[in-house]
Amino acid sequence: MENRRFIMDAHADILYRMETEHLSFFDPDSPLQLSYSKIKKAGIDLQVFALFVDPPVTPEQHLMKLIAYIETFRSEICKDGRMNPVITYQEIEQNFLSHRKSALLSIEGGDFLNGDLRHLRILYLLGVRAMGLTWNNKNAIASGVGEPTDEGLTPFGRQVVEEMNRLGMVVDVSHLAPKGIEDVLQVSKLPIIASHSNAKSVYPHRRNLTDEQIASIAKQGGVIGATFVPDFIAAKAATIDDLLRHIDRLLTVGGEDHVGLGSDFDGIEETMVDLRSGADYPKLIEALDKQYGSTVTDKICGQNFLRVLKQVLK
Repeated sequence: MENRRFIMDAHADILYRMETEHLSFFDPDSPLQLSYSKIKKAGIDLQVFALFVDPPVTPEQHLMKLIAYIETFRSEICKDGRMNPVITYQEIEQNFLSHRKSALLSIEGGDFLNGDLRHLRILYLLGVRAMGLTWNNKNAIASGVGEPTDEGLTPFGRQVVEEMNRLGMVVDVSHLAPKGIEDVLQVSKLPIIASHSNAKSVYPHRRNLTDEQIASIAKQGGVIGATFVPDFIAAKAATIDDLLRHIDRLLTVGGEDHVGLGSDFDGIEETMVDLRSGADYPKLIEALDKQYGSTVTDKICGQNFLRVLKQVLK
């Protein structure tokens, strides 16, 4: 990769808002928190587009909705070369060298699988290269953090992780309940990610990770994406300074090679006080540079997640 900063956002629900609110990605005045113009202002080189379907839906309804999202992704977001769909590391690298923006598809919640690995392979063939195993609810794979019980990965869930490893799909444990994270770390032979999670020792939200989980993900070579969700950051109106406290803890416990960014923009109604959209990304990056220096900031902004993609994607 050439000698300029690579910036990646590991999680945003742009497609969800486009579908549910009938918004335009390319409209310069779009209310999307990560519209195209705001991605440009952010300087983002690779944006992960999460596919999220509101529960409750049947697995069949979930699968059909995911396919509809992918059609929107192809026909709207990637229609004219301003955003370029990627499925390999080499495509990401070539786009970066050519100053083209990359777009990668991820699924948030494996409810659509319904015990059938063929559904996973179908979505892989349609260009999906990452998946969060659960949302907050329980499915055939495991329990999410919103469930009263946590039974870890089911036998089918273990098969899903193994198949994702075989295919070259990134396993994402954000939203997964603690026993499930522990099981994934045992089953996966490749680095995993938590695309949008913060440090529970800084603020005790159920969606944040314990120091032990942070250390375990890092030990296995994975990356945790610090997220901009105010409810995960502080009890008060959250600021960049508050987010930096989480990033600082992630760095202290996990190390500088295991921290990234996953905004969750367009999946949140309330935003941080001084980080309201992609247009404010430069303020965060300036604060990171000031606090940690350019080398560590380069890693946080994208190099760490890029390393995992290079290891996992085929």
